Amino acid sequence: MKITRPLVAAALTGLVAAGLATFAAPSPAGLAGDRTGDTGPATRVRDAVDDPAGYRGLAVATVDGGQVRVAGIGERGTAGGDVDAGTRFESGSLTKVMTGMLLADLVADGVVTPDDTLRQLFPGRAFEDPAVGDVTLAELAGHTSGLPRLAPAPGGPLSTVVAAVRGTDPYAGQDATHVLDALSGTRVRDHRGEVTYSNFGMAVLGLALAERAGTAYPELLRQRLLDPLGMTATGFVGEGDPLPAGAATGGTGAGRPMRAWRAGGLAAAGIGMWTTAHDLARLLAATMAGTAPGADATTPRYGPDDERIGYGWFTTRYDDREIVWHNGATGGFSTYVGFERATGRGVVLLGNTDRGVEAVGLRLLGVDRPTDGPDANWLLIAVTVVLLVGGGLGLVATATGTGSTWRPAPDRLGLAGGVLSAAASLVLAHRAGAWLDVPAVLWPVAVGFAVAGVVLAVFRLPGLPVTGRGTPWVRWTGAAIGAVVSGGLILAVAILT
Repeated sequence: MKITRPLVAAALTGLVAAGLATFAAPSPAGLAGDRTGDTGPATRVRDAVDDPAGYRGLAVATVDGGQVRVAGIGERGTAGGDVDAGTRFESGSLTKVMTGMLLADLVADGVVTPDDTLRQLFPGRAFEDPAVGDVTLAELAGHTSGLPRLAPAPGGPLSTVVAAVRGTDPYAGQDATHVLDALSGTRVRDHRGEVTYSNFGMAVLGLALAERAGTAYPELLRQRLLDPLGMTATGFVGEGDPLPAGAATGGTGAGRPMRAWRAGGLAAAGIGMWTTAHDLARLLAATMAGTAPGADATTPRYGPDDERIGYGWFTTRYDDREIVWHNGATGGFSTYVGFERATGRGVVLLGNTDRGVEAVGLRLLGVDRPTDGPDANWLLIAVTVVLLVGGGLGLVATATGTGSTWRPAPDRLGLAGGVLSAAASLVLAHRAGAWLDVPAVLWPVAVGFAVAGVVLAVFRLPGLPVTGRGTPWVRWTGAAIGAVVSGGLILAVAILT
């Protein structure tokens, strides 16, 4: 290939761009070595994690014979500082066990019965499916109600996908009114009576208990469970509320920051609660001792022998071991609480990325499960590679193309669309790429090729027709649609997040 001035300019500019892009390259999470608190559990957690990739910070509390030990490992996140006993994390679905305990406590006091129905709890509400009104509180707590897994999002399924890409709250706008209106319009599925996990059902349970008590769910939980156990660092963050002091910042294992989820109508299912390892250790120790309000929620009631559930709490058999547990996951946090009645040992584990901590928690309880690394998402890996190749090499190929049977010669409209498409591909790859599995250095390399392609396009534009092939109005319409899609994607991912 003949060395020309455009090629030299493109190569040099691409190298500079790639070098500068390394400062903004994706940064996958990694568990730092700093430890706080009790060195015993901190060391045990370190030993239980085979591959630290995908974790950033972990808080752990162990309960053994009533003795509580708390430690932190790694970093809080972008806020800086080390994880310690007072670091607050989003709890996610761990809130469900508290909702189950709230039911058990209110049953013990005679405020409600397990067989109370939604029609009794919401006497003024009409249900399109009469079977929804017949659903009981016990069915909601045991995930046997037959209600859908999720309430419909206000913006439809697409809004949930957009929120996942942008790293924002997928449950925004789902207040109590939205959840109850969705309840009125839904129907009971054929799997009623079988254990089928339902965030929607647990959220409805919390709203039903609050309705009977005449107060909001967060306040009812505080009065009946949090205050009696001294869980002063646990509470909900609603829309417009500041995050609690000392909060960790959440993100994906691939290094993408994620915004906090805000409490609303789904609070009882695990949206918007923040807590600490120390507070959850209080809950765990009292539950294991049987002194916590509603501790009877841990009693298995439904499901097969090896995977049973009480009111929110799961009981799973691992060979001859039985572990009572629940986990939680939000966009940027993973949590786990579990204990074994036979040994009197329990564990709390909180992480500030979306990489699960369940296997690590089980190892701390003596149940060996592989933690060799996060599962590879081969589809996401393939999409990431395609975006990188299309965004970098694709533009260079377009800018240097001379035309063939399979690939027409470029024109100005095609090159302009190629530049926008390359930019959108690189932004999307950076934001949502599989950077735990794809080397992050490939992103600045792709940026370098893309910038080189832009330089080559600039040199070539004067000698190209505006639309060299196809029907002009079709080409212009396609280019306009492509520009809107690419520009909208760049705006949504790079600016609005």
